[in-house]
Amino acid sequence: MKVLLRKDYESLGQSGDVVDVKPGFARNFLIPQQIVLPLTKGNKKILEEEQIQTLMQGKRVQLDSEELAKKLEKVSVTATVTVGEDDRIFGTVTNQNISDLLREKGFEIDKKVISLDEPVKALGIYPVTIKLHQNVETKIKLWVVKG
Repeated sequence: MKVLLRKDYESLGQSGDVVDVKPGFARNFLIPQQIVLPLTKGNKKILEEEQIQTLMQGKRVQLDSEELAKKLEKVSVTATVTVGEDDRIFGTVTNQNISDLLREKGFEIDKKVISLDEPVKALGIYPVTIKLHQNVETKIKLWVVKG
């Protein structure tokens, strides 16, 4: 059975490809999961329209991410921690802590997109990378101070 891929599927191909699969696999798994559409002229037009919509939405998300990145470049956050001997902090400052600090400043940033170059285990200034989109990345400064 010939079908159109709506989504990338590892063992079959990329979105928009026409592939030949067993009818039972298509009918019982691929079509109910909305991974494929049966190959017809109408479905080709539907798939083309979906791809255009996805592309436009992706562009919109990227533009929003670039705008947010410009705002975040000017931001620095301060983590106040308790310290022991030699100014070593108890525990570490984590991505979740940074996300919470950014939330206090009005930015909703998921902890999964925040990455630290090194673990934060001492007082100082650390660069923090935030990947907002696959093509958009920004850096902020994290100040770790005694509390």
